[in-house]
Amino acid sequence: MIANWDQFLLPYQQAVSELKVKLRGIRKQFENRNQRPPIEFVTGRVKPVPSIVEKMTRRHVAEERLEQDMQDIAGLRIMCQFVEDIYQVVDLLRQRTDLTILEERDYIHNEKPSGYRSYHIVVEYPVQLVTGEKKILAEIQVRTLAMNFWATIEHSLNYKYQGDFPTELRARLQRAAEAAFKLDTEMSEIREEIQEAQHYTPKNGAGGDAPNSPQSKED
Repeated sequence: MIANWDQFLLPYQQAVSELKVKLRGIRKQFENRNQRPPIEFVTGRVKPVPSIVEKMTRRHVAEERLEQDMQDIAGLRIMCQFVEDIYQVVDLLRQRTDLTILEERDYIHNEKPSGYRSYHIVVEYPVQLVTGEKKILAEIQVRTLAMNFWATIEHSLNYKYQGDFPTELRARLQRAAEAAFKLDTEMSEIREEIQEAQHYTPKNGAGGDAPNSPQSKED
């Protein structure tokens, strides 16, 4: 077993810290341009040692293959308001030159059997150490606030039941996941209708009454 976990995890902690700053910077850049940012907020963490050991045992990951086979020791989570924001963020990440995307998994429209939805991206990110450059694998999850709410509750219950949900509870969780996605879809549609209304200009000139409006009938 790894003798010094603190030393082993130090590059991962550095990667998470640097990526949080950079990803939060995307939001700031949009705000400085007076544009609505696709990112609501960003969180990150390094997987705790007990969780790493448990996953190594469950997935039969050899210690010498840990850095290559466990992709989520460093984890970032990007929260968005709307589903379409997720794909905008993914496009922005694809354009970056400071990281390399190795894998993408779209669980938004291809949800897991549990109902879980999110967009997962595995990246290779170089950190600069006193011993030289070290490339770290990190997993970035991009999801809406509604998806994150469901996933947080499901994770908590999964820990309590150790993955063995009662059948009725599993069915209710699946229905809740579908309801959360319907909420996301409805909010996107409402947003589109509001944007269309804001860009509508009456044909007879800005600020004038439309020919069939109640006000024009009274004049």
